[in-house]
Amino acid sequence: MHQFICNLRIFPLYLLQIPHQERLNMDYNCIVEGIFLARPNRFIAHVDLDGQTVVCHVKNTGRCKELLIPGVRVLLEYHRDAQAKGRKTAYSLIGVWKLREGKEPLLINMDSQAPNLAAWEWLNKQGLSAVLSSRPQPNQVTDIRREVTYGASRFDLAFLLDGQPSFMEVKGVTLEQDGLAMFPDAPTERGVKHLEELIHASREGFSCFILFVIQMKEISCFTPNRSTHPAFADALSAASHAGVTVLAMDCLITPDSMEIDSPVPYILNGLPCGQHLSPSSAYPDNN
Repeated sequence: MHQFICNLRIFPLYLLQIPHQERLNMDYNCIVEGIFLARPNRFIAHVDLDGQTVVCHVKNTGRCKELLIPGVRVLLEYHRDAQAKGRKTAYSLIGVWKLREGKEPLLINMDSQAPNLAAWEWLNKQGLSAVLSSRPQPNQVTDIRREVTYGASRFDLAFLLDGQPSFMEVKGVTLEQDGLAMFPDAPTERGVKHLEELIHASREGFSCFILFVIQMKEISCFTPNRSTHPAFADALSAASHAGVTVLAMDCLITPDSMEIDSPVPYILNGLPCGQHLSPSSAYPDNN
């Protein structure tokens, strides 16, 4: 029999006005653990649940080859209303325990939709204000909106920072090697385009941020994955020099939740990972 972790909530009537995509927090309903078997394509996986093979939707189209190894434990979200909503599968694969030599497995959330929602929740809790606390301004975040169009661009988040219009792009990070988190895990021309759009908005006078949401703990530093996509690494460096604030944050991960937690030092321009930065020096006042 499958053991589910199910969160049941009763919402006040007025909250029903919130659009469906505006979930209130980064929690999951009805989580079950299984054993990963195979990934026939980037959209689905086969998972063993108590001796029964089930087909799951993989909520991450990245390669994830270092994570999805046959035999590893994975987390699935069970959708009780799958048939009523016309879903092809009743399960979504949202997490994995990454195997590590000489260490306990590391729980990683690999849901590509989770970082944006976690960032929205983090902004609403004034998490950005805490990270920018060394600046002289109050750093008050208000009027937070999601999926905002500016010119030909569409940014993940828009808000007012001490009254100044601001934009933020959010990137989820699941690639880790010996405590070093990296992005991307595959070439991303779309990611380069987002950085170029942030540079343009910054030059137009907006306060701009790129937030790397590292979907795990136990990370010592973050760096762009230059060996996989040099153009993204160059664009990130250019964005930083153009006034775009680079942020990297790790997350508290449980089987049924993900919450942005602590700043992680980042390294640009190929500096060695051993040259660790302090959290304060990792976030220069470059706006």
